[in-house]
Amino acid sequence: MFYLQSSVLSVFFVFKVCNEFFHHKDLPPGLKDEYMVALEAIETKIGRKFGDAADPLLLSVRSGAAQSMPGMMDTVLNLGINDEIVEGMISSSGNARWAYDTYRRFIQMFSDGEFAMGAPYSIKVTFV
Repeated sequence: MFYLQSSVLSVFFVFKVCNEFFHHKDLPPGLKDEYMVALEAIETKIGRKFGDAADPLLLSVRSGAAQSMPGMMDTVLNLGINDEIVEGMISSSGNARWAYDTYRRFIQMFSDGEFAMGAPYSIKVTFV
């Protein structure tokens, strides 16, 4: 996209967290601080705040692996959406159908990745 002179969104990468969590049942030391710095940089650049119902910053999350595993990479769009964010999107856009469809897509993509593997437990990580 960059070479086509098209807009390229801001990104940050989180590496090797799954192995750390799997072995130690906790996130690596310093990850939260690194995450917050990266998120604040994107918020500043984009001009939106993660969790702000009036003008939300929604994230896309793409999984990856050290070795190529075709068909195993999942994407979750609209991370950060919730009931309050949907109401804010409806208020600012006047388009309830679009807002609810955005929420539906998040729920569908998240559940496809999280529950398709038959996870025996739920992991909740809260940064903000």
